[in-house]
Amino acid sequence: MNLQTASKSAVRSRSRLHPVLRWLPTFAGFPLGGFAAQLLVGPVNGPVAAAAGGLITGLVLGAVQYLGLGGRRPDPVRWIVGTGIGLAIGLLAGAAAVDHRTTLGALVVQGALSGLAVGAAQAVALWPQLGRRAMLWPAMVAASWAAGWAVTTAIGVQVESQFTVFGSAGAIVVAALTSVLPIALQRAEERAR
Repeated sequence: MNLQTASKSAVRSRSRLHPVLRWLPTFAGFPLGGFAAQLLVGPVNGPVAAAAGGLITGLVLGAVQYLGLGGRRPDPVRWIVGTGIGLAIGLLAGAAAVDHRTTLGALVVQGALSGLAVGAAQAVALWPQLGRRAMLWPAMVAASWAAGWAVTTAIGVQVESQFTVFGSAGAIVVAALTSVLPIALQRAEERAR
């Protein structure tokens, strides 16, 4: 490999790493949104609290994630409002499905259902940039949110407080797992040029 080829390879690696580095701090949207919901709504112990808490958390998370997307972002209203509505619906369905229990298994199910709804709403916003590939996003978000609750529960966070979302440790895991999105958006932008 000559110097010119090595240089081009290094530039490509850095350009792919940059969107991931911009995305990783979006983990902060989870505890920030959860804290806002906890202050305004309280614990997720009924349908109204689940829907309202999910909406508040989702709006905060959606705004933070939107900033982390950079480049060829989806429509901000679709992304932010979609994330809020998706989490309101997902948390309502997830909490009801597990009868508001906070065991590891229950929270993994709740996380998967919440993530599926959020991912579906975000996929609508991503369709103009990613086309059919956006249909993969709900499954990715569902799996990563299930993992987020598993990590949060496993490390001993007081999940019995019935938070809207997992804690920072779970959020870091989710941000890392979902960092494929800014890479996909960057590649779509490069193809469009």
